[in-house]
Amino acid sequence: MAEEAVLGYLEKNEEITDSGEFAAERGIDHNEIVNVIKSLHGFRYVDAQDIKREAWVLTDEGKTYATVGSPEVQLFLAIPPEGISKEDLQKKLDPSLFKIACAQAAKNKWVDMGKQLISRKVQHVDDKVKDLLIQIQQGRNIGSDEIKALKARKLIVPQTWKGYSLKKGPNYAPKRKKVVTDLTRDNFQSGEWKELEFKEYNYSAKGQPLEGGNLHPLLKVRSQLKQIFLCMGFEEMPTNNFVESSFWNFDALFQPQQHPARDSHDTFFLETPSTTKELPDDYVLRVKQVHEAGGYGSRGYAYDWKREEANKNLLRTHTTAVSSRMLYQLAQKPFAPKKYFSIDRVFRNEAVDRTHLAEFHQIEGLVCDRGLTLSDLIGVLHDFFSRLGMTKLKFKPAYNPYTEPSMEIFSYHEGFKKWVEVGNSGMFRPEMLQPMGLPEDVQVIAWGLSLERPTMILYGIDNIRDLFGHKVDLGLIKKNPICRLGID
Repeated sequence: MAEEAVLGYLEKNEEITDSGEFAAERGIDHNEIVNVIKSLHGFRYVDAQDIKREAWVLTDEGKTYATVGSPEVQLFLAIPPEGISKEDLQKKLDPSLFKIACAQAAKNKWVDMGKQLISRKVQHVDDKVKDLLIQIQQGRNIGSDEIKALKARKLIVPQTWKGYSLKKGPNYAPKRKKVVTDLTRDNFQSGEWKELEFKEYNYSAKGQPLEGGNLHPLLKVRSQLKQIFLCMGFEEMPTNNFVESSFWNFDALFQPQQHPARDSHDTFFLETPSTTKELPDDYVLRVKQVHEAGGYGSRGYAYDWKREEANKNLLRTHTTAVSSRMLYQLAQKPFAPKKYFSIDRVFRNEAVDRTHLAEFHQIEGLVCDRGLTLSDLIGVLHDFFSRLGMTKLKFKPAYNPYTEPSMEIFSYHEGFKKWVEVGNSGMFRPEMLQPMGLPEDVQVIAWGLSLERPTMILYGIDNIRDLFGHKVDLGLIKKNPICRLGID
């Protein structure tokens, strides 16, 4: 109906000067006319020019006063000729209006606000505010002083009205032509294609813009941590084996086969392939010997070590499995000091909650050299964590099967105003290193921490499921700020 009205009018007239007036005269909603104009303008049936008009409209409060009268007039009419006490007058008016009404009536010198009695000072008043509001409702113009006064009382607000003026476009026709977008087999068979008019193709038109990729907060923090390790002279270890054997994940680290962490409640074991066939037999025999009978100053664990248990495949529970492989490879060559690091995913069979997932990222660093001591470990840890912006560190003795001594690392959190555990560390045991073939005077210091915990602190996230996993809000990834750790 709206399109027919526009095209039909332009067939006999040169121009529609105002789409708003045009819509009102024909009883058509102006929004419907606007939508039609935009479509016709796009296909060049019409040429449209914007029209903008500033107008004043009543606020909800202004609409109320236009109906029932201004507060000051309501108050004046509520005062009887003999006067009334303030308490009784308050009962007659809405509490939200009383203060406004008193102020305006006193300003107009209509009433005498006595301490005991409120009385009229004039016998009759005109409600000019109501009259002005009604005039604005009717679209009539009023003086600038009146506008200023009503605006100050927040009874009116400006509103921009948008419309169009129209003329015939280069493709004008009294009725829109139906254009065809596809040429079908039926068109050819019937010969209809000769009469059809096809929609023009715009070969230079651009498609929908593609959104660029966004870095995940974990990737940003990981990149910064990697840069810290590289600045400290570390080499990155290959961490592409998510599936590991129990041997490299546990046994090579001098972790006994009956250790609780090796239970199925804590570890994801694979069904297919369930076991590995690629282990260095001579090294396996040395690991079996140190587990059963000890060596290198150790009594071992004094149990029957089973090759079948070591062959079991699992999803690695820590990236220390990668470290054990790298140290074994290092032992097969003439010794040279090394500094290694890794940042990658590990898997634990844990109950999921606000701070735990079944998979997470572990950051690991190790230094392998002659003559290393616990003091070297503490010094390297101070250097590493200071580059993360953590300068206040404390260390607490701890137990790990493959490190002795072992230390938990705590940092003072300025936001929480308390000491927070940030990692674990230690010196790899001779029972782990010497069966590999490393010289007796070679020591390895190592430490590890999670990637998720510092990321959650940096980005103010209190639930790990909002950071990692299928429930992550993609909006967070798009809007999160660049991570800047303090790199020295």
